[in-house]
Amino acid sequence: MAPPPPWLRLYLRRSSTKSLLFVRSSSSSSSSSSSEEFISSQSRPIGRREGEEEVRFYCVRSSPFSGMIRHSAYHPHTHGSRGFSSSGECDDDDECENDGSVGDEIDDVSCVVDSSLTNPEEVERVCKVIDELFALDRNMEAVLDEMNVDLSPDLIVEVLERFRHARKPAFRFFRWAAEKHPHDSRTYNSMMSILAKTRQFETMVSLLEEMGEKGLLNMETFAVAMKAFAAAKERKKAVGIFELMKKYKFKIGVETINCLLDSLGRAKLGKEAQVLFDRLKERFTPNLRTYTVLLNGWCRVRNLMEAARIWNCMIDEGLKPDVVAHNVMLEGLLRSRKKSDAIKLFHVMKAKGPCPDVRSYTIMIRDFCKQSSMEAAVEYFDDMVDSGLEPDAAVYTCLITGFGTQRKLDTVYELLKEMQEKGHPPDGKTYNALIKLMASRKMPEHATRIYNKMIQNGIEPSIHTFNMMMKSYFMARNYEMGRAVWEEMGKKGICPDDNSYTVLIRGLIGEGKSREACRYLEEMLDKGMKTPLIDYNKFAADFHRGGQPDIFEELAQRAKFSGKFAASEIFARWAQMTRRKFKQRFMED
Repeated sequence: MAPPPPWLRLYLRRSSTKSLLFVRSSSSSSSSSSSEEFISSQSRPIGRREGEEEVRFYCVRSSPFSGMIRHSAYHPHTHGSRGFSSSGECDDDDECENDGSVGDEIDDVSCVVDSSLTNPEEVERVCKVIDELFALDRNMEAVLDEMNVDLSPDLIVEVLERFRHARKPAFRFFRWAAEKHPHDSRTYNSMMSILAKTRQFETMVSLLEEMGEKGLLNMETFAVAMKAFAAAKERKKAVGIFELMKKYKFKIGVETINCLLDSLGRAKLGKEAQVLFDRLKERFTPNLRTYTVLLNGWCRVRNLMEAARIWNCMIDEGLKPDVVAHNVMLEGLLRSRKKSDAIKLFHVMKAKGPCPDVRSYTIMIRDFCKQSSMEAAVEYFDDMVDSGLEPDAAVYTCLITGFGTQRKLDTVYELLKEMQEKGHPPDGKTYNALIKLMASRKMPEHATRIYNKMIQNGIEPSIHTFNMMMKSYFMARNYEMGRAVWEEMGKKGICPDDNSYTVLIRGLIGEGKSREACRYLEEMLDKGMKTPLIDYNKFAADFHRGGQPDIFEELAQRAKFSGKFAASEIFARWAQMTRRKFKQRFMED
């Protein structure tokens, strides 16, 4: 008989009065018996009616994550909708990764723009002026004045969306627009989001107070600020938003606290979220979502012991973990590389409820695909279909990624065909997964064909789409097509981000066009972006050969003038290193 896993053994034990599922450390049979007895004697079923069963984790100090699960019959009427939904754009390289993320089920804040209410030509005209004149430091505002732009909140938001990665031109346009048309909550929140992403906290708080004076604050504003501070691991500042809410007479309820706890958890600050919860729990009544976001926070940092404790607290409060909570725990186990326990928990869900949903299956299938266990992934896929669940594009994308990684392109094409036949055509993430597959195989031309198909089918490409294609062409030393992708990105109205500039600058340096690369590097600094990671040795050597050995000193001064002091220090350090290096060569010659 095969020995149990080194970490834990999971088995089901049934009795006439209760159904127990034990998770315990592997040891000898005698010690196992005593361990089982210890756990049972220390446990107390809370809030359980006769004939009802519960899932509970009992933590034991002798093992990293040891506990007992008592399974509960699932009662659908006790699980109301909590407003969880999947969210937006994927920034991760792995398209399948984000598709299955339970954390993405919790609502994100976004400024919705109804593009049908704006004139695309007018938006394009404004963006062209900003793009061309801002970098040249000309009087952008005077030219915009002469254009007689018909400003509206929708147009302002859409223009800001175009420059969401370039805070300086975005903020300059925002201030100009304020003189022509009063901003509303949406335009302010859109600008707040841009400042939040680039961690311009002082300006962000200044805008927040400005909104307060005008009576334009809403919950979305505070959510943007909370998430920004949490993402930057500024726990005290995130909590300080509560004080601002009190100042402006906003009610701090359970959903507000849930928003902050979720923000901290997503930023992998599970411990800080727990500390905040412990401080505030006497002032509000936690609900199922509260415990779910705490659970997600601990699972993200792979602390299964604390996750188990939160699970038990949930039950102690008379709350029944629903399928979302179970999905969080599934993903937490897989993230902590406890696949066998995730599989067993999944089967417990099937046997006793809550029944796995499409996301549950996606989580499992995604992990099998990442591990190249395609036979198991297909088995779970077939089981999902047999259970009456309809596969969505996210599940197919995981399978396509898995089979594509194994270079089984015939199977990939069959899956794409099946998606169409089943009424779930490829979405943006599916196309991005295919483009990444072609790019990783050094087949940029095939990636471009997929991109063209994407456009034909009315799917809007993301910044990630262009970054992958551009990088693929530059790696293949097809510099002309790499630059063509950059130009296509501009035509599509996509604002280049830090990665876009980094890929382009690296490609230009590789092509030997360091002068052009320098122009884009200066453009990054002008727009307030961070310094890219590039081959500064080759960069410096090219300029030294071209008679410009002091390029780094010039960039250091430019960065300092732009307020990018960290970047200025980097360039100054490279300037010093370059001077020493070429001085030494001169002495040797």
